[in-house]
Amino acid sequence: MKALLHLRFRFALVMILGVAMTATLVQAGQLLNNNRNAVGGVSINVDGQLTSAPPEVKRQLRQLMLDSMEKVPGDMTMPVKMRKVSLRGLNDAIKASVQNNGGKLPDAVKYMAGLQRIEYVFVDEANNDVVIAGPAEGWTVDESGNVVGVTTGRPVLLLDDFIVAMQTTEEARRGGITCSIDPTAEGRQNLDNYLASLTRMDASVKEGVERAMGSQVITITGVPKDSHFARVLVAADFRMKRIAMHLDQSPVRGLPSYLDMLPSARAVQNAMPRWWLACNYQPLAQSEDGLAWQLRGPGVKAMTEDEIVAEDGSVAQTGKTSAIPQKWADAMTKNYEELSAEDKVFGDLRNVMDMCVIAALLQKEQLLKKANLELDMIQSDSSPVKLEAFPVPDTVPTFFSAMKKGRQWVITASGGVDINSWEVASHTENVAGMDKLRTEQLASATTNVWWWN
Repeated sequence: MKALLHLRFRFALVMILGVAMTATLVQAGQLLNNNRNAVGGVSINVDGQLTSAPPEVKRQLRQLMLDSMEKVPGDMTMPVKMRKVSLRGLNDAIKASVQNNGGKLPDAVKYMAGLQRIEYVFVDEANNDVVIAGPAEGWTVDESGNVVGVTTGRPVLLLDDFIVAMQTTEEARRGGITCSIDPTAEGRQNLDNYLASLTRMDASVKEGVERAMGSQVITITGVPKDSHFARVLVAADFRMKRIAMHLDQSPVRGLPSYLDMLPSARAVQNAMPRWWLACNYQPLAQSEDGLAWQLRGPGVKAMTEDEIVAEDGSVAQTGKTSAIPQKWADAMTKNYEELSAEDKVFGDLRNVMDMCVIAALLQKEQLLKKANLELDMIQSDSSPVKLEAFPVPDTVPTFFSAMKKGRQWVITASGGVDINSWEVASHTENVAGMDKLRTEQLASATTNVWWWN
């Protein structure tokens, strides 16, 4: 982009979109329409463009969810490090709701007994079952409309997301699950021409940049674009950009914005950094007989690579990484655990990554076959379960942000999400004691229930 170098301004592409958080409730009347078009902070107009939802709409949605939420059953309220969920029992509970309750699922089923991560998988051959396990507690709705644990505030797993992960294992194997938000080549050229026409930097530049760049395109692969799962990918990408670009204050002290890390605009070369979020797991632990598995590691990491924008607006990867963008990516990875506790969308992203890895593991190791278990309500494409469908986000307007460094101005942000679950599931190691742990946990099962502590 030669015009950038003619002036003592340095710009790169600004990619910002509205937040998409958790909302599973559908109500009648006018608020139903609001729920369909303004979910957890994002509003989608008739053209499929994302904007921010007004605060009063978010308050109404939260209240609707709280009013309709069922009381958390009995021992599900208890915070525990290990809650077990029978996939056979979960499948049967869904089937019973379809047959006897018109498909309306109990909250306990929708929120998977309050699980907040899937950490273990145990094959129960004696009972033709596969059991997943992890930390869990009772749930409520936070101020942003997220369904979270009552004590930790961390997001709970959603059955809708688990079903999507289980039904898209082949898509994940073939090409992975991805999300990105990108300007058009025309928008990049328009920006180049606009910047070349500038003679000074003032408040009018903001409107000019946003108008020149125009709408940016949201691309989602591997999962249904109208699913809650897809909304999590988009929202996480959004929040990463907002923090990097100094548009939102980071909730974690150890993660400043990328702009704050830059000592000067000269630190930015012609290449612009791209960040994306990817899986971050240690090799899966397994028992020697392959009937017990543990998901290990923080789950998510930030990656970066430099990109070059050509004069025609096209983008090419360089295969190289600059020091300061890498420093910012490392800071986000290091602080991801704390960040996910403060900003729930990052916890949601780790949850869906966990689910994708578990789905790939079940398929790759044929664990359901070993248990002689068929999950027709969860895994089958012909399942009668109707997933919550949301308006598809197609585009997002450009929002401008810049910071002066010396005599120059600098702003850059690009990114996405990449879930390569099959690669994670392919790295395993035998760990002593896993078989004993499986025996102990399965022995604690209670008759005629689909979950237990």
